Amino acid sequence: MLVLLPPSEGKTEPEAGDALDLASLVFADALTERREEVLDAFDSGLRDAPTAPAASVYTGVLFQRLELPRVPTKARRQVLIFSALWGVVRPDDRIPFYKLPPKTKLKGIGAPAAYWRPALTEALPDEEGELIVDMRSGAYTTFWKPKRATLLAVRALTERDGERKVVSHMAKAARGDVARALLSAKKAPSDPEGAAAIAEAAGLRVELTGNSLDVIV
Repeated sequence: MLVLLPPSEGKTEPEAGDALDLASLVFADALTERREEVLDAFDSGLRDAPTAPAASVYTGVLFQRLELPRVPTKARRQVLIFSALWGVVRPDDRIPFYKLPPKTKLKGIGAPAAYWRPALTEALPDEEGELIVDMRSGAYTTFWKPKRATLLAVRALTERDGERKVVSHMAKAARGDVARALLSAKKAPSDPEGAAAIAEAAGLRVELTGNSLDVIV
């Protein structure tokens, strides 16, 4: 299983820490050159800024509910956090505080999604039979999509008078809850049915609808 997350708008700035080391970030062989180019276009002193694990820098609602620092190390390696600046990072990758919305167009870079897509297609695992649980918000879903693996999106829905409606304002919390349940499970799910069973056992009301895991909130 692989869990895909967006970064969070809410971030905590590291007070101290080592400077950025691009060679230490996940998929360095495939992504370092592009990370260098984005930093050059965006440069605002980030190369010398203090860093901390991404799990501590990203502190928005989804990450608050997920509580990544409490997730076992092995399970954290099943998480990839998408970013307009880094492409993707793992929770334990050390990054500085930054703000770069996914639709920002940088000189020489253009739209981040189109810029990152070829490199991410080359770098990210995409195996037949692998389950990829997608918690990303809309803008980040365009950065990369698997062609062979099973992609399971997570949505939040409200129910009123028998009618259900997809909602965005509660989606982050719901996705954080699902991610925490999946990553804390003794055995990672291998298919959508297994993911739904784990979420349900954690007390969430969920249903499978096509390629989506719907959380009824």
